[in-house]
Amino acid sequence: MQPNSEFLTPEECIEVDKALLTSKDKFSARVAIYSLRSLKKIAQASGQAIADLQPTQIEDWIYQDESLQGGIDNEFKKFFSKLVVASINPLMQIAQTNGTPIESLTVPQVVAWFEAKAKEALKSQP
Repeated sequence: MQPNSEFLTPEECIEVDKALLTSKDKFSARVAIYSLRSLKKIAQASGQAIADLQPTQIEDWIYQDESLQGGIDNEFKKFFSKLVVASINPLMQIAQTNGTPIESLTVPQVVAWFEAKAKEALKSQP
């Protein structure tokens, strides 16, 4: 299997772009989708559940991710590793909302959750 050299696949980008989200929420959704894909790979390679992964395992994997190699320095990779680790929390919330393990989440479920959260935020504004 040839490695994917893109942050998100074209299909994932389309799914996010068609969502009714602010730029900030689209960024968060993109990070969550990348994180979900990465966490699934890390969990599979380590034989662990996503919830059992350690931040150092995630960071090590991100430092090796081919889609993040071109012209990206180690400081960005460290920052991005923290984003991926932080994404576990919303992914757990999405999994709980959908009554499924994180490992079974789909891109449409992630995007739908971000859309629902954005709608809730709009309703709560005065």
